[in-house]
Amino acid sequence: MSPTADRLLLASCIAKSFPGVQALRSVDFDLRAGEVHALVGENGAGKSTTARMLAHIAKMAGYTPGLTTTDGVYIDGQRTVEGDMTGPVSARMVLADPQIDLAVLETARGGLLRAGMGVSKVDVGAVLNVQSDHLGMKGIDTLEQLAEVKRIVVEIAEECAVLNADDPQVLRMSGYTDAKVICYVTMNPQHGLVREHIRAGGRACALEGGINGQMITLYDKGSHIPLLWTHLIPATLEGRAMHNVQNAMVAAAIAFSMGIKLDAIRQGLRTFDSTFFQAPGRMNVYSEHPFKVLFDYGHNAHAVGVMADLAERLDVSGRRIVVLAGPGDRRDQDLRDIADAVAGRFDHYICRRDDALRGRASDEVPKLQAARLRERGVAESAISVIPDEQEAIDAGLGMGQAGDLLLIFADALVRSWKQVIKFKPEGAPETTTAAARVEPVDAPAQVEEVFVPSQWDGVVRDERGIHLSREQDD
Repeated sequence: MSPTADRLLLASCIAKSFPGVQALRSVDFDLRAGEVHALVGENGAGKSTTARMLAHIAKMAGYTPGLTTTDGVYIDGQRTVEGDMTGPVSARMVLADPQIDLAVLETARGGLLRAGMGVSKVDVGAVLNVQSDHLGMKGIDTLEQLAEVKRIVVEIAEECAVLNADDPQVLRMSGYTDAKVICYVTMNPQHGLVREHIRAGGRACALEGGINGQMITLYDKGSHIPLLWTHLIPATLEGRAMHNVQNAMVAAAIAFSMGIKLDAIRQGLRTFDSTFFQAPGRMNVYSEHPFKVLFDYGHNAHAVGVMADLAERLDVSGRRIVVLAGPGDRRDQDLRDIADAVAGRFDHYICRRDDALRGRASDEVPKLQAARLRERGVAESAISVIPDEQEAIDAGLGMGQAGDLLLIFADALVRSWKQVIKFKPEGAPETTTAAARVEPVDAPAQVEEVFVPSQWDGVVRDERGIHLSREQDD
């Protein structure tokens, strides 16, 4: 048989650019029969966890998934390459592996700006949100410019575009995809545009309240499909980790749009946990000390804020302590925003820096964030500036007492996690302390609608449901 007999598509030297940005550059792509491509992209919180959830669901459904993430390339659950692998080279690496029959490609802003997507088409493309923490870098100065780059993910989607309808910038991307189906994801069951989309026969994934808690629900072609109670998903800490509820919803929407059976989606979500070994640096919980440790890679205001929200929702009989930092290549305002996300919500703050200074002085980032905490009314006695990451984490662990909650935002994940699990509290017995049971979360407060009918200028109704129109200058 000819080596090109099963080739469905061959594309060479693909290029796409925006003002100041070369999004695709000299990309070659070879698509063969049997390949299924899913791609997840967003800026800030959630894409790694969502990608891992989706790969786990695919494995539960009998696929052999390939996965690219910020910590490596995984083939059928085994890491084959270590490092930040969210660019086009890692995407082509996964697609070239003969073992896989489904690819989940986490795509970061940096990779898009440096070298483009690496593929010309995907079956399902998803965008979770657009945040401001990378503004001022590589010629991107506004949220609108950043959204224009990120929407490439859904511009090249053929079967389905999955969009977070609770983010206005992402919702506007609905006018820029030619995918056969548009699937909105919303945690607001009163979302006006999504409600009209469902009534028009469109696809959506919504969070709905019930007598037993919160239900992830799918809608498609007029069908109403209750999928799973959120408190049955281990990664949500019995429904309290709302950011992971949203991640689970996006993963479920993508899986459903790829034709994966509902039972496999349910089984995948019910068996995906936020342990360090399954999702390193993504809301990992360690409960073997007299105090509880929350461990996360959050490095922008949005990601830090959702973890601070979770820390407030957990039952804590003692103090709440946080080890805080921010990447040195962010704007001063972005670093202040991270401090704002935790100010007034903890009993003690330990400010540190990452090992990679990224052009900053060795104590510049922690001093800047400590100053911002003081501006926000945090007492001097509640702030410690300890620049070195290892020393800062050791200080936080040493400060912990029975009943406390220690939230650690870490950069060197493996090294820092080892510090946590190998730490021996002074005078602590060798036996472990069981974590207090987390009660199912109550229904979240109703959020304001992103759009109301009087604001729906440029709304288009077609066979896919409801979406926004493109701006005329695009």
